[in-house]
Amino acid sequence: MKQIVLLGSTGSIGTQTIEVCLQHHYQIVGLSAGSNIRLLAEQARLLKPKTVCVAREDLRSDLQALLADTDISVTAGKEALCDLAATSCDVVLNAVVGMAGLPLTMAAIGAGNTLALANKESLVAGGELVMEAAKKNRVSILPVDSEHSAIFQCLQGCPEKSLQKIILTASGGPFFGKKREELTKVTVADALAHPNWSMGQKITVDSATLMNKGLEVIEACHLFDVSPDQIEVVVQRESIIHSAVELTDRSVIAQMGVPDMKIPIQYALTYPERMICDVKPLDLISLGRITFAKPDTQTFRCLDLCVNAMRRGGILPGVANAANEEAVAMFLAGKIGFLEIADLVEEAMTKFSSLQIETVPGRMALYHEVRSFVHEKAASGHIIID
Repeated sequence: MKQIVLLGSTGSIGTQTIEVCLQHHYQIVGLSAGSNIRLLAEQARLLKPKTVCVAREDLRSDLQALLADTDISVTAGKEALCDLAATSCDVVLNAVVGMAGLPLTMAAIGAGNTLALANKESLVAGGELVMEAAKKNRVSILPVDSEHSAIFQCLQGCPEKSLQKIILTASGGPFFGKKREELTKVTVADALAHPNWSMGQKITVDSATLMNKGLEVIEACHLFDVSPDQIEVVVQRESIIHSAVELTDRSVIAQMGVPDMKIPIQYALTYPERMICDVKPLDLISLGRITFAKPDTQTFRCLDLCVNAMRRGGILPGVANAANEEAVAMFLAGKIGFLEIADLVEEAMTKFSSLQIETVPGRMALYHEVRSFVHEKAASGHIIID
């Protein structure tokens, strides 16, 4: 029986991971959440892990009270989360949202644990540091994002160095086809109305701005050792082709399926085996057609900002990500407009472009500074990018 540590158990990926583990009788030996201790306690009672951890230390006593009649160990705080990630197990699945997932990724890799990675920010913010650590510790990183899982699946059985190009698909989000002037007054509810996927609020907004696709370009560069120029982003509105690869002989291999995250979650947990998955089959006849379009990077500027950050390298991808995290939080709180997200990301990239930091703690401290800069800029209303 596989033993799983699940980080970020109360979010969308986390709850679906639990369903997959229950279906295949995998044992979840550790659970963590950010602040939703009631759901975390319910999950703990169902799964009976050895340890549960809540990120917020001030919630530890409340979580202990909820689990007082059990023998489950309750921990809290950043160090405890890293300790949980380093627990000896078969797979650590990191589904934490945002850059908070980076230290957990490094802790899991440092302990030699196979890592199923749903936290794309780990590679965006840590990039070469994460990949070097994985190589040093001989740790496999199995992608959970649907697009990166698709690329990974397409490459199975392909000869080494046969990858010519990655075709990274995007749904286009809820505002596909709209121009900049049409987006000046969109609401949070508008941005959260994704046409195909059910996801958390932050990633749904990222899909609407195309920031999510930009972050995925950066992640793909690290995972598959390619340059940004080897990645083509294509809008595939139906979300049926999850991504494709072009090989040196010009063959193109695509991975298709219904838009359900259980498929990539399960593949990361069962790899290299394939097992029955509790999702509906893909019916191409009923679908009728699959469409393709070029992304509008003039309107949705975040994609190009991320590509440029990756070309320049160093801390800039992480700076773009940190700025975006704060800008999205402020948009969700109704404090800035939708279009200001990209403006703030660009301002932060300009502000911090000259720095070079080669340690994870140093980068985490910098990214905190980036978030503070973005918050102050937005609060003051002094956003100067047109």
